[in-house]
Amino acid sequence: MGVRIKKGDTVEVISGNDQGLRGRVMRVIPKDDRVVVSGVNIIKKHQRPVRAGRSEVQPGIIEFEAPIQASCVMLVCPHCNERSRVQFSLLEDGRKVRRCKRCAQVID
Repeated sequence: MGVRIKKGDTVEVISGNDQGLRGRVMRVIPKDDRVVVSGVNIIKKHQRPVRAGRSEVQPGIIEFEAPIQASCVMLVCPHCNERSRVQFSLLEDGRKVRRCKRCAQVID
């Protein structure tokens, strides 16, 4: 995956049950090649009441976003508002930046 998708990017799901949904990346897990996207891949977990020390976990059915494979999402360009591939380029000052393949604008 590299650094094609970063925390805070807007992405669109291109395959799976949530295909076509857009959301902001909340967390990147590079070791497993996964990302957590807000509002995408919502699962329910049945939580038992647990008392560990001072903190107490609220029991019940908890809904949260599960990680999704990074290859199932594409970056949405903030300039052209289209999903696109990411290319890397070097600027004159030597910085390596991400660029939109559609409009060739610098993303970050």
